[in-house]
Order: sequence, then structure tokens, then C-alpha cells
Amino acid sequence: MLMSLKKLHHDEKGQGMAEYGLIIALIAVVVIGALTLIGNRINDKFGDVNEALD
Repeated sequence: MLMSLKKLHHDEKGQGMAEYGLIIALIAVVVIGALTLIGNRINDKFGDVNEALD
């Protein structure tokens, strides 16, 4: 039993995959936030152009 606990402690494959998953999730949150901000600004600019043309 002690040997299986030591083996489990040294097995770090799952840890690496979890870290990559967290990094990808963080990147996705940043990209979504940036696109939301940029999208709102572009929408405002098109509204300004539309008002200027009217």
C-alpha cells in the first residue's frame, strides 16, 4: 500500500494536463474580454458614422 501511494505521488502526468487546461481557460477569458471591449467600441464608431451620414 505504501508503495502505491509513493507511485501515485510521483505520477505528474495529470498535473501537466491540468496546468495546460488552466492556461487555455485563462487565455480564452482574456480573448473574450478583449473582443467584447473592441466590439463595443467598433459598434459605437459605426453608430457615429451612421449619425454623421444622416
